[in-house]
Amino acid sequence: MTAARISGMDLYADLIRRVVLDSTTLPWTSSPMAGVERRQLDRRGGEVARATSIVRYAPGSHFEPHIHGGGEEILVLEGTFSDEQGNYPVGTYLRHPAGSAHAPFSEAGCTILVKLQQMHPADQQGVAIATARTAWVPGLVSGLQVMPLHGFGSEHVALVRWAPGTHFQPHSHPGGEEIFVLDGVFQDEHGSYPAGTWLRNPPGSVHRPWSDPGCTIWVKTGHLPATLASDGR
Repeated sequence: MTAARISGMDLYADLIRRVVLDSTTLPWTSSPMAGVERRQLDRRGGEVARATSIVRYAPGSHFEPHIHGGGEEILVLEGTFSDEQGNYPVGTYLRHPAGSAHAPFSEAGCTILVKLQQMHPADQQGVAIATARTAWVPGLVSGLQVMPLHGFGSEHVALVRWAPGTHFQPHSHPGGEEIFVLDGVFQDEHGSYPAGTWLRNPPGSVHRPWSDPGCTIWVKTGHLPATLASDGR
C-alpha cells in the first residue's frame, strides 16, 4: 500500500501508483450537507474534485440540486439511494454523464460507492442497472461469472463473481484496473483483500488473481492514463 500524502485536497492522486485501502477502517468525514458523510479513497481538487469515495446518507438526508461537470458513477452498497428520477435499491449501478444534474436524497438511509469528475465528455449514456435482477454470463475461466455494466472506448465496468477456488491467469492492465470487493475475499500474489477493500492497480501492472473462499467484486479497467504523475510521489 502506498502512503497517503495530502497536498491541499489531494489524496492518493498519483494515478500511476498502486493503492490498497480497507475502506471499513477509514474515518467518516463530513460533507457540505448535514447527514451526508464520506470515506475518501482518492481525490484531486477542492469541494468540486476528481474523487472516489464511500458516501453514507443518514435517513432523511439530501443534497442540494447540482450539476456533474465531469460525470458521476455510483454503485449502491446498502439501503436505497434516490433522486427525482427514481429510487435505487442496493446493487443498483448508475451513471450520470458529464453535464447532467440531479437532487439526490435517501429516505431510509444508504451507503454508496461514488466516482466524480472521471467520465469522458463524449460518454453521454445514462445508466441505471438493477444488478439484483440482471443475468450473469460465463467468464473466461471456469468458476468465473461476469455482469457487464458499461463500456466506452477502452473503459469497461463489470461485476465479477468468483466461485471458491477460482484462479485466473496472469495478465496485464495497459489502462489500469480499479476494484472494490463487495463480499468474500479477493486475492493475488500481492495479498488478500476482504470485503470493503478498494484497490487501484496502475497502467501496465500485472497480477495473477484468485479467490480461495469466493468473492464478488466491482471492477473497472482501461480508464487510467499512463502519463499522469499527479502529486509527485
